[in-house]
Amino acid sequence: MSALPLRLQRLTASLNALEVDAMLVTDEINVRYLSAFTGDSSSLVVTPKETTILSDGRYTAQISEQCSGIGTRIRTSNQLLRDLTSEVLGGCGVKRVGIDADNMTLAEFQFLEKGCEGIEFVPTRGVVEKLRVIKDEVEITATRRAVEIAERVFTELCPTFTAEHTEVAVAHEIEHRMRLLGAEGCSFAPIVAAGPGGALPHYQPRNVAFANHKSLLIDWGAKFEGYASDLTRTLHQQDVGDSFKRAYEGVLEAQLAAIELIRPGMQVRDIDAAARAALDRHGILDAFSHGLGHGTGLQIHELPRMSPISEEILASGMIITVEPGVYYDGDFGIRIEDDVLVTDSGHEVLSTLPKGLDDCRFIL
Repeated sequence: MSALPLRLQRLTASLNALEVDAMLVTDEINVRYLSAFTGDSSSLVVTPKETTILSDGRYTAQISEQCSGIGTRIRTSNQLLRDLTSEVLGGCGVKRVGIDADNMTLAEFQFLEKGCEGIEFVPTRGVVEKLRVIKDEVEITATRRAVEIAERVFTELCPTFTAEHTEVAVAHEIEHRMRLLGAEGCSFAPIVAAGPGGALPHYQPRNVAFANHKSLLIDWGAKFEGYASDLTRTLHQQDVGDSFKRAYEGVLEAQLAAIELIRPGMQVRDIDAAARAALDRHGILDAFSHGLGHGTGLQIHELPRMSPISEEILASGMIITVEPGVYYDGDFGIRIEDDVLVTDSGHEVLSTLPKGLDDCRFIL
């Protein structure tokens, strides 16, 4: 059974609290979440009685295939989407319409408002995004497959590494192999960072050969049916050095301590604090420069934000990353990341790649 009717019901149930008669959904990701439509330049009008997708003639066949059970209005070639929106809203008899202020520019708002006389547009924030935090079974299944593809690529690719391999070549190979396994591609540009490159959390792969670098950080993920996975492993050579090994054990302890606490009702900031406490015990907390993780879904970064200032509380159905890391400029970086599903009784780590110090050696 499709999950779309339930998603729309959850949205319409929120209209009274927002004091609006309808929602105009214009963000492409939110349109996809509510309708399954994967195109662009389209929007949804959602009222308690019906949902209508507004688009143009390029997508007539695609909407018919992807959006069963949803009304469709296709604008003509000489009609602005704004004018079609005004026509549809007027036909619904609505007076107050919610818009997502985070996903509409001021210029777009003024342009829309000018063409829709008699309708008041009410700014709202994150209405659909908050619904997306709790994943249904369709989303969980897609995420599992995204994780499986990412893991298979990693396990098949790592044994092929040589001293001549470059960061950028491996990043390209990751995406190539993902697509061969059925992924839409990468969920983000892979980070492949040899040696000191790993000390930059958002490093961009370069034409740097692995050569004699003692460590290799790889942060990668697949996208399957729209849903993202996000994993990181830090590999090392046998003679990497004691400072790396001590830091690695600290990061691993921090990640395991955080994962152990994941269950419904837990404050996100308390989980973040557990990871920081472990890093502090190892004397490496000062080298941790970002939040503990984030939600994943149709976007690689979704709610909840796993940070010390977060007010969010975990609930069953959330999928989050847990990714503590330490970074030493000019030397090395270490990050260990897994995707975790919050379940009714606790949690399930969706990723299965080994991550102990001895598990993560590589030989050139």
